[in-house]
Amino acid sequence: MMPQEHLHFDRQNPRLVGFGIRPRTPDREIVELLWSQMAVDEVAMSIASNGFFPHEPLIVAFENGKWVVIEGNRRLAAVRTLLDEELRSELASNIDLHKQSLETIQKLPVIESTREESWRYLGFRHVNGPARWGSFAKASYIAHVHREYEVPLEDIAAQIGDRHRTVQRLYRALMVLEQAKRTKVYSEGAHTKKNLPFSHLYTGLDYEGFQGFLNLSPEENESENPVPSKKLPQLGELLGWLFGDSRKGFEKEPVIRSQNPDLRLLDRVLRSKDACHALRTGSSLKDAVVFATPAESRLEEALLEAKKLLSGARGLVSEAYQGQESLLRIAGTVANLAEDLYQEMESKAGKHKPRRLSQD
Repeated sequence: MMPQEHLHFDRQNPRLVGFGIRPRTPDREIVELLWSQMAVDEVAMSIASNGFFPHEPLIVAFENGKWVVIEGNRRLAAVRTLLDEELRSELASNIDLHKQSLETIQKLPVIESTREESWRYLGFRHVNGPARWGSFAKASYIAHVHREYEVPLEDIAAQIGDRHRTVQRLYRALMVLEQAKRTKVYSEGAHTKKNLPFSHLYTGLDYEGFQGFLNLSPEENESENPVPSKKLPQLGELLGWLFGDSRKGFEKEPVIRSQNPDLRLLDRVLRSKDACHALRTGSSLKDAVVFATPAESRLEEALLEAKKLLSGARGLVSEAYQGQESLLRIAGTVANLAEDLYQEMESKAGKHKPRRLSQD
């Protein structure tokens, strides 16, 4: 057992780093972030009602003269909130702390270890286990173990119960991001969203358009510089499109609003010089995709969409149409447009086919 005031948050925790926590971030800010982003309220309610479970000890490492909690930061944040009257009033005013529970959180059960001794357990628990991290935290953890302890990526995959290629892909995406920051084509913390949407990069780097745009090394190379130097300006552009840019004088919002379908649309844009130019000059992602799509494909998509909508309208006539003149006029306009379209296409085809022959 260890007095809770002797314990310190792990500012190297990959999940906390992903939320912008730095070595000098105050404890209170860490508690507030964990509370708002990682459901610490649920942990606090459980501890307040049942006390701190002794069979769930924190894992601590003695580093730089302090006991650092390398596993259990959410539980430590819950304890700090319950014990701090001001914080509790602000964050957990609806939680009643029982007297018996209060006694269990003055000293907390701990297991003393080191990061190197614990990486297998922590990796399994957080990469594929019950308390999973996001893709950025996973990638950061994999890179830390690979570089600090010289563990091959293949061995890391085996230890944490994941496929080797998944571990390689996470590692490569992090190396791409770190290369961009190191070469200053994209700045630390420049993303416009509070949380870095790292999964956009991790997923997109598997697409051919992304790989060709960056001339990217295959993930099995395990390079710390996956992008050739001549392609670094394009890397900066790509990260701006994925994450946005909050730097003064460079402000822009990301073009990716949701991974599906925007990431596939960006992949199509990256395959076309004209589409990339449109995106660079301020076109929306949707408008830029037009430059990457052959006119024949756009025509086919437009015709199929029109057919679908007209089929839907026809199905509504029996129940919705009551002889309204305005709707009849709209239908007449549609009929005229369809007639003109068919005649023009028929003329170009140079063939005389029966009008409106079904091509289903």
